[in-house]
Amino acid sequence: MIFDIEMIKEVYAKFPERVNAARELTGKPLTLAEKILYAHLWEGSPDSPYTRGKSYVNFAPDRVAMQDATAQMALLQFMQSGRKTAAVPSTVHCDHLIQAQVGAEKDLANAKEKSSEVFDFLQSVSNKYGIGFWEPGAGIIHQVVLENYAFPGGMMIGTDSHTVNAGGLGMVAIGVGGADAVDVMAGMPWELKFPKLIGVKLTGKLSGWTASKDVILKVAGILTVKGGTGAIVEYFGPGAESLSCTGKGTICNMGAEIGATTSTFGYDAKMGEYLRGTGRAEVADAADQIAEHLSGDAEVYANPEQYFDQVIEIDLSTLEPHINGPYTPDRATPLSEFAKAVKENGWPEKLEVGLIGSCTNSSYEDLTRSASIAQQAIDKKLKVKSEFTVTPGSEQVRFTAERDGLLDRFDAMGGVVLANACGPCIGQWARHTDDPDRKNSIITSFNRNFAKRNDGNPNTHSFVASPELVTALAIAGDLTFNPMTDTLVNESGEEVRLEEPLGIEMPPAGYAVENNGYHEPASDGSNVEVVVAQGSERLQLLDPFQPWDGKNIEGMKLIIKAKGKCTTDHISMAGPWLRFRGHLDNISNNTLTGAINYFNGEAGLVKNQLTGEYGSVPDVQRAYKAEGIPTIVVGDHNYGEGSSREHAAMQPRHLGMRIVLVKSFARIHETNLKKQGMLGLTFANEADYDKFQEDDTIDTLDLNEFQEGKPIHLKLKHADGSEDTITCEHTYNDSQIAWFRAGSALNKIKAENKA
Repeated sequence: MIFDIEMIKEVYAKFPERVNAARELTGKPLTLAEKILYAHLWEGSPDSPYTRGKSYVNFAPDRVAMQDATAQMALLQFMQSGRKTAAVPSTVHCDHLIQAQVGAEKDLANAKEKSSEVFDFLQSVSNKYGIGFWEPGAGIIHQVVLENYAFPGGMMIGTDSHTVNAGGLGMVAIGVGGADAVDVMAGMPWELKFPKLIGVKLTGKLSGWTASKDVILKVAGILTVKGGTGAIVEYFGPGAESLSCTGKGTICNMGAEIGATTSTFGYDAKMGEYLRGTGRAEVADAADQIAEHLSGDAEVYANPEQYFDQVIEIDLSTLEPHINGPYTPDRATPLSEFAKAVKENGWPEKLEVGLIGSCTNSSYEDLTRSASIAQQAIDKKLKVKSEFTVTPGSEQVRFTAERDGLLDRFDAMGGVVLANACGPCIGQWARHTDDPDRKNSIITSFNRNFAKRNDGNPNTHSFVASPELVTALAIAGDLTFNPMTDTLVNESGEEVRLEEPLGIEMPPAGYAVENNGYHEPASDGSNVEVVVAQGSERLQLLDPFQPWDGKNIEGMKLIIKAKGKCTTDHISMAGPWLRFRGHLDNISNNTLTGAINYFNGEAGLVKNQLTGEYGSVPDVQRAYKAEGIPTIVVGDHNYGEGSSREHAAMQPRHLGMRIVLVKSFARIHETNLKKQGMLGLTFANEADYDKFQEDDTIDTLDLNEFQEGKPIHLKLKHADGSEDTITCEHTYNDSQIAWFRAGSALNKIKAENKA
């Protein structure tokens, strides 16, 4: 079954004309990213070119994808939009609410029992509004999208930051908050600041222990977690063409960890092979017809410095395997230097767990390369020293891998195959440990490794590498082991060496699956009842946020001055809190509990200015809300990096926080704040961060004159009677100011639909 083939053909029918018009408009050759962006403008051809990093542009994405944790809030909002069906092809994928504990079968059954009301709600609301539904166990959203929906030259948005995975099939695929998805499903334009462009030229060819994962691990080390912010990363060159389609997906997937808007590759033979191999020959044929438009112009790739804002070049032939971490995905160390780094930094050398899979590395090729190492452990009589888990990306991948004997190899080496779900990658892991606070090391083929991300233990040193390297280190049980140079002692006392991994890009017998887990929505959902359990602690219908009264905000208290890294995990933790993703009031009890308070170095413990006592952020904030007192959050650089979860914006709004003032924002989080009617500001002078004191009361001085491009000033009234006035900048345009006035973007949509 090919999904949405007529839509794809329609996109392709318009594509050449729109690309040619954009080339004429700009007066220059175009990158692939520019072609896709200009081909998806909401209002056709503009009068003048857009300015990268400055122009706000309305786009018309081709489709929307939502995972179950974020889909709850997105669809609760969509139900208020007044629409009878989603305006574009949309899907829901149940992959986040399955906890890894003992193994696939039992874990899946347990999740279906514990989260039945959420799954019932998602299936019923999808059925009613014409949205495709992928049941629990069907697979991880990004792998399922790559296998079924992604197509070269398309544009999609998804309520998960790793939506960017679809760039492996030549899309511009962007992670967003649920409110953005609601816009598109409600038939409204989707707004994005026209991205800057980073070009990565790949030459040479991968070999030996080096994998596609090492490309993005290297790039992360170069650009850091914020180096890609506001930019699309476009990979090109002969090295890019040599990579498998799923390998390209791996690279794009982890592009979320450098803050990039998205990453993409031009259409090539490898993509065509993957489309045909996954039953989409008709899509490949259609793409072949306009192939020249589905890649950057030759002049661009010949002289990239003239057309990209930044260019990086990597020779795949000399690229070394990397291991990134701990605690941040951009701390990149070549394998040859890693053992030394482990010893110098005092990282625990004993490796307790190796985990492969996740949305980043769970393809058939990944499993074959890892299975080749597992087979060596069996053949060479090596006892695996670490726990080892495998997470297939989809039921199609799992079924095919089982048919081809790959899963048997992992089982024989002592591995545990988990459900086709996110699991440990997002903290859905009931880890087997006798001390949940012990200092320890794990290594994964996942994408993020923030503190407490995987198992809730701040002392877990989590490292990221390719699946095959993870497998080798799990066999050794030692972080300092280098399979390229070191030997291991087997059960017979012999020294043996692991040979280079061997992989197969596509299953020789083709992909197979008995039940892919997909449910087609009703052709007419008017009589379908949306299931929300009475008195549920997990689902709560939404009440609209109140509009702005047009006045300055006065008498604000400082709820927290966050110190250092403050990701969306710090603002709204996942793990056990995922169960409340559909209940705004309940999940708000985790708000900013992971943020470090500047004044005491404690996580989530802040001073209540009404009592002088210290309490959790949610408790203190609710006390302020009960008294009608607004509050402000102050933060550091790249505030809100990580997941796209809009809960990190909705929860503060729900609790009565009005302003978030930081040194800089991560892109998705800043947009989410705007969508929910919050005021997201940045310091004009970063040193003003230091002027905030614990007992401050804060007023806005000119918010009543809120307009595009005009700074906003705050007065800080300190407990000793002194005052400071600081200047704050913002990036709101006229339409975003309209969201703020209305109380939220959704309020604005509802008003327009009624009109």
